Amino acid sequence: MLVREVMSSPPVTVHRADPVRRAIRVLYAHDVTAAPVLDDSGRLAGMVSEIDLLRGEFEPDPRASARPPAPSAEPPPRQVWQVMTHAVVTVTPVTDAATAIDLMVGKRLKSLPVLEGEKVVGILSRRDLVAMLARPDEELREAVVAALREHHLAGGGWEVTVSEGVAELRRAPGAPRDEHADRIAGLLTRTVPGIVRVRLLP
Repeated sequence: MLVREVMSSPPVTVHRADPVRRAIRVLYAHDVTAAPVLDDSGRLAGMVSEIDLLRGEFEPDPRASARPPAPSAEPPPRQVWQVMTHAVVTVTPVTDAATAIDLMVGKRLKSLPVLEGEKVVGILSRRDLVAMLARPDEELREAVVAALREHHLAGGGWEVTVSEGVAELRRAPGAPRDEHADRIAGLLTRTVPGIVRVRLLP
């Protein structure tokens, strides 16, 4: 599965000069936890997350302590560039989703901007990946059958079953063996978003 098959596009974005409160409203309105930050030319300048935007937005509540807290001497951040992450890990539309997941796990990232050249064309989030894995097995089975049919392989006589995202392909009784066609069918099945394993049965 490639990133382009699971990413959210077009991405929700904000600009580096946007007020922090505007960025908060954008993330909240679109129900996303982070967004790419664009510069004046529309290129990627950073990433901003909910936790970045919360920085400095709340003063201590005097009711929570017997001794009233001193007011903060520092004004809260006013613009996105003041709180965003400048060093950003990115992927491309043709990055393998497995590679993207390794990046997320290794660097503890919740989302990755997707770049095509210098243009931000999407964003890949953990939620996008989970949504693929949440697809019903019957929907996945239909997608596998459609993929085989599209490449004129459905006539080869495969019986397709999917259980918990694992696809099993079995030659229909009486269908001739064709190892090359079997291999191609297995590869095509692996490209279906939501399929996690493929088994070719005798």
